[in-house]
Amino acid sequence: MAFELPPLPYSKDAFGDLISAETFDFHHGKHHNAYVVKANELVAANPDFQGKSLLELIELTAKGGPKGLFNQVGQIWNHSFYWLCLSPETKEPTGELKKLIDEAFGSTDKLVDALKAEAVGHFGSGWASLDLVDGKLKVNSYHDADTPVAHGVQPLLILDVWEHAYYIDYRNARPTYAEAILRKAIDWDFVAKNLDGKGASRADQKG
Repeated sequence: MAFELPPLPYSKDAFGDLISAETFDFHHGKHHNAYVVKANELVAANPDFQGKSLLELIELTAKGGPKGLFNQVGQIWNHSFYWLCLSPETKEPTGELKKLIDEAFGSTDKLVDALKAEAVGHFGSGWASLDLVDGKLKVNSYHDADTPVAHGVQPLLILDVWEHAYYIDYRNARPTYAEAILRKAIDWDFVAKNLDGKGASRADQKG
């Protein structure tokens, strides 16, 4: 078996001007797919890596390499999780998630401000993330293909801050992109499912 490009959980034109169909064509159809193709090539060339899931390969290669394979499987997982974090319908956090947000940040607006600051302040390519660490919410960022699941934390939400995520629609304006996505396009219902790990497992797959 080989890793596959997961289908988007919505139509490519569902977000209107927030995320264009053209961006999905390139970001999902070309960039994400390229990681899948390269990961399959690397796994096929080494029996030690065959038959393992994305999460198993991330754990294995994060510690001992090869770095090339870690980059590919990390990016497959990050992107698969990122698509699930997005919703064409504007939502708000509720229930236990809202309680944890208020405890850690004071309000949803302040959490979004913190996530935006992390995304905008992140130098170079990578990911801004909302993680659950020891029962508390924490905003983090990860460079390049690094991923929260390589660090023993529970990811709730991830935002792609590689240029290929926003350059078609926002050119070089990462702050405008981060503001738009975090305010209007987050699936907070999915984020809430990740409090008990039920959502994040959907980004894993067996190779």
